[in-house]
Amino acid sequence: MINENSRVGVIGGGSWATALVKMLTNNVTKVNWWMRNKDSVDFLNQYQRNPRYLSSIKFDAERIEVTTHMQKVIDESDLIVMAHPSAFLYDLFKDSPEDMLKGKVIFTSIKGIVPEVHSIPARYFHKKFNIPYDDIGMISGPCHAEEVAMEKLSYLTIACPDEEKAEVVGELLSCRYIKTSTSDDLFGTEMCAVLKNIYAIGAGICHGLGYGDNFQALLISNAIREAERFIDAVNPTHRDVKSSAYLGDLLVTAYSQFSRNRNFGSMVGKGYSVRSAQIEMNMVAEGYYALESIVEINKKYNVEIPIIDAIYRICFEKVAPFIEIEILTDKLS
Repeated sequence: MINENSRVGVIGGGSWATALVKMLTNNVTKVNWWMRNKDSVDFLNQYQRNPRYLSSIKFDAERIEVTTHMQKVIDESDLIVMAHPSAFLYDLFKDSPEDMLKGKVIFTSIKGIVPEVHSIPARYFHKKFNIPYDDIGMISGPCHAEEVAMEKLSYLTIACPDEEKAEVVGELLSCRYIKTSTSDDLFGTEMCAVLKNIYAIGAGICHGLGYGDNFQALLISNAIREAERFIDAVNPTHRDVKSSAYLGDLLVTAYSQFSRNRNFGSMVGKGYSVRSAQIEMNMVAEGYYALESIVEINKKYNVEIPIIDAIYRICFEKVAPFIEIEILTDKLS
């Protein structure tokens, strides 16, 4: 069982991992932090800044232990926060022994899907490492790493079937500029985090095509209803999709200037190829990698998801965005 004195490790070196470490160092004596890039580790250890992401944040050297040795971080931590992009999660752990995370509590902040197995991270860690679902949680928004770096007031939803663990993690992340709430809807929270990135790509495509705020509002209001249909089919349980973990996270991702998924979609709408947009961004748009998996999963459930289908055809079947979105406009209400 974790508590406020538990040792905490973070896996990941990107902007969201960096923001999470910033939050945690307000309450945790020392955060064990793994990242793959040795140059970034060396820079952090020397200058206490991540050279590639959110470099405005300066860490207290006594509160972070940064290394490229993942097992060291895992062995020296009770709570592991996973912040590695979902598109590369399978490769990161494919050769890891089943008992690698034995006895650990895992909270993911990964807003994507593991494409090789068409699985949300919680299910992946449960099956790969035989971790009980009560020991798996999710850290969700609405929250952008860039605003955390600027210490702008932000809200997190902490979801876990064992809400006592969610409350502990919430306390570890709470500070002057971070407020938290808890939920027991692990699957719904994670799945909505996957879907909102896809819808943000769609919002970006429409922006790139020149559609205005009026249409964007219609698109996103349809998107939350589409997401509710899909999530309820995959994991039937009562949930209020109007709450911040669902609708709030969708809104900030679809509209924010900091949303990499929206920016990716905007470039595609303006005529960039998918590959060109990826190269230009030099960041991971999780929604793109989730598209194939969601379409594949829906073959089992046959939910009506016209927005996702349209984005899929644009990104993977190379249908011209202006044609696909024009067709989509007649399906929305």
